[in-house]
Amino acid sequence: MALNLQGLRTVIYPSPDLDAAKAWWTEVLGEPPYFDEPFYVGFNVCDYELGLLPDGDAEDGPLVYWGVDDMQAAFDEAIEAGAGIFEAPSDVGDGIITGSVISPQGTVIGFIFNPHSTLE
Repeated sequence: MALNLQGLRTVIYPSPDLDAAKAWWTEVLGEPPYFDEPFYVGFNVCDYELGLLPDGDAEDGPLVYWGVDDMQAAFDEAIEAGAGIFEAPSDVGDGIITGSVISPQGTVIGFIFNPHSTLE
């Protein structure tokens, strides 16, 4: 058994003060977000996603998502290898599916299937 990971795709930062975080990242990156809603703000950084999540738990830290071509297979393989469910796979919009597991060592591992990704 081996997970078929496509590489890192996305990092999500918990951002309880979404407006302040959005302003800071806009200044640092030199451009506004491409997606800006009260529930999520997304920046495109060299074709990678930098996301700000207002209801994310800062104690959990950033969540990194590995790209997968089959969410359910990746999720099932991780669970079979001893991981627990952190967040069950769900469609977050536009055909993008995310899910995350917690490893036996206690670290959160995110998976993302994004049919719009141009990364290989």
